[in-house]
Amino acid sequence: MPVLPCITSFALDYKKLYQFLLACQQKCLLNSCQQFVSIPVAIEQVDPLVIFENIAQVQQLNFYFEHKGKQEATAAIDAIAQLHLHGKNRFNKVQEFIKSCQAKTVIFSNLNNIALPPRFFCSFSFFDDNEANYPFPAATVFLPRWQITKNSDFCTLVANVAIDAKTNLELLLDDLKTNIQNILSLDDQLNKYHLPGKLIKKDVSNVKRFKQTILSALESIHKKKLDKIVLAQTLDVLSGKDFSLYNSLNNLRQIHPNCYVFSTSNGKGQNFIGASPERLISIRDRQLVIDALAGSAPRGKTAVEDADLANLLLNSDKEKREHKVVIDFITQHLQALGIEANILPPSLRQLCNIQHLWTPIEAKIPVNVHPLEIVAQLHPTPAVAGVSRDLACAEIRRYEDFERGLYAAPLGWVDYQGNSEFIVGIRSALIDGDRARLYAGAGIVKGSDPDKELAEIQLKLQALLKALV
Repeated sequence: MPVLPCITSFALDYKKLYQFLLACQQKCLLNSCQQFVSIPVAIEQVDPLVIFENIAQVQQLNFYFEHKGKQEATAAIDAIAQLHLHGKNRFNKVQEFIKSCQAKTVIFSNLNNIALPPRFFCSFSFFDDNEANYPFPAATVFLPRWQITKNSDFCTLVANVAIDAKTNLELLLDDLKTNIQNILSLDDQLNKYHLPGKLIKKDVSNVKRFKQTILSALESIHKKKLDKIVLAQTLDVLSGKDFSLYNSLNNLRQIHPNCYVFSTSNGKGQNFIGASPERLISIRDRQLVIDALAGSAPRGKTAVEDADLANLLLNSDKEKREHKVVIDFITQHLQALGIEANILPPSLRQLCNIQHLWTPIEAKIPVNVHPLEIVAQLHPTPAVAGVSRDLACAEIRRYEDFERGLYAAPLGWVDYQGNSEFIVGIRSALIDGDRARLYAGAGIVKGSDPDKELAEIQLKLQALLKALV
């Protein structure tokens, strides 16, 4: 990715931009069509979460994505094009939607003749369809009106606009100039005035029933109907006042700097947020990286205890079997797309309260393979579903008495050049005003102990609960 100079938005030549928009409008007039114009502006370093807090509106589609440890953050605000879907062909239809938008998109080359490709932001639910009362569709994709992207080298603001033969270009340009100036004049500080209300917690899943579910799953594994199944629990939380989305995200990035902190909205007041340690895919210049993440242990209270727990995890037959299942699944499904995987040496991914067996998998992506084809092949992995996948998913539907929705599902972005990043929506919560539902799960394999699996889930839930304010 090119390194761009951090200059102010005054480098944007509005006269040149007007002529560019005018030429686009002439094309719209001749072809009776609509065009999307993407306008990148190099800006001084800002905190995308601050801009997200100040200009994102409840009735808009929004997306936030950050990895503090990698010094990368993106805020996507409002939409100029969007699609909502249900059903088995949702990944293909989203891919077709992106391609159709790409065909009518032009990029205003403003940054030393460097054109930054627009990103589409996507969320998919765990299953092809959700229950009727779940607040998110099974698939959402949108091209944002505003995109603020920051990394260690540069920071950019991208404005995407839709024009046709009837668009008033003078009004559009005035509005664009005003909004850019307003965005760049914001203080680089989050509002800190929000105080948490008293939290009332209610376990949705009965503990006794959940343990019995694990025993039933172990019986199926013993009878070789399944090799593994991932079972989740939820925790409902009621606050004395509305949760602060932005302060919760800020807490998550401070507590979990080595996780992907995320938020996606439905434009109706609900947000799905979390801090996921699991990257489903990352593609840069056709280089693919996938996290195989399965097998868990708590962190120790002392350095000695922590090292002992890490050593036990690395040498546990049960945890290593669970981890190998995920690696084998990923490599086999990449092969189905003609992608040869390179498996890197395993290690530990250590978070503040839990540690996982982690194996990075790399590959070179053929030109004809779209990122969403890989996502469709991999979701859901054994790390969040089980083996065999179809039977495990059917059993999850039978065992769990709540809708997974976006929990443990792919969330991320795709750009026009084939770059992409998707995470798995675990360690997550659905926020609706003063109510939140927290989600966490554990993998059940031969040798699993119901008490230990329940303790693992509680550990994950407590870590998320600490961030909610």
